[in-house]
Amino acid sequence: MTKNALRILSLALLAISLLTFNSCKAKKVAAKPTYTDMKEVITPCSDTEFRSDANFFRATGVASSQDQSTCKRKALLDANTNLAASVNRIIKSVTDRYTNERRIGAASDFEEKFDQLVRDVVNQQLSNVTTACSKLFTKTDGLFYSYIAVEVAKDELLNNINSNISRNQKLQLDYDKMKFEKIFNEEMSKLSKE
Repeated sequence: MTKNALRILSLALLAISLLTFNSCKAKKVAAKPTYTDMKEVITPCSDTEFRSDANFFRATGVASSQDQSTCKRKALLDANTNLAASVNRIIKSVTDRYTNERRIGAASDFEEKFDQLVRDVVNQQLSNVTTACSKLFTKTDGLFYSYIAVEVAKDELLNNINSNISRNQKLQLDYDKMKFEKIFNEEMSKLSKE
């Protein structure tokens, strides 16, 4: 063997023995994370405090701005948008279940008119939400921070739906108020468990 070949063979054997030695070392156990360097943030008017339940649709909004009134408007818009999404999701589920369970002659016509009437009531009702919580803060950075929770009562929404349906003779003929309310209450109960 030449000197070069011996040198390459020696380096190869050294590399193999180092790799073997390193793989035989005991594996280190990963340390559990500690939360000592972290601080929990308590959010005013939060989802945990102001959640939807069997009686109320609720939603929260948060915003920051250099202008106090802009900050409040942005937080209110955020809360109302979240509330509308929640109400519309539940109403869609209720109307879908209700119209699917009803066996009516002109089912598609009833379904379309019923769905539109319910959505009109919801849109009207969402303009009458109440503020359940409102907190405004400022920091040394000059920004305002607004936290808002809004709500609308389930019974008020349900009563307005029933009232508007009773004014529509064609829908009223095929409307089963008890069945609709039962489905509505079931969906509200599911919402409160989310």
